[in-house]
Amino acid sequence: MKRTAVLKKLRDAAKACGLSYDESELKNHTGITIDGKRSTLGRHSEIDDVTARKFFDQFADQLGKGWWRK
Repeated sequence: MKRTAVLKKLRDAAKACGLSYDESELKNHTGITIDGKRSTLGRHSEIDDVTARKFFDQFADQLGKGWWRK
């Protein structure tokens, strides 16, 4: 999955739920904060599907369990 697609999916899901979304560029990663929960995503052009699912699962408390499958 492309990195931009991962970020767009997160941004759209946060907007649909009415949650705050923030991206900040760090040294080698991009920091993403959704409703106070912060995580980082490496700056690779391609993100492995398994890695993307694990990353999406980190925001399950804010966006709902299995939100990326909808």
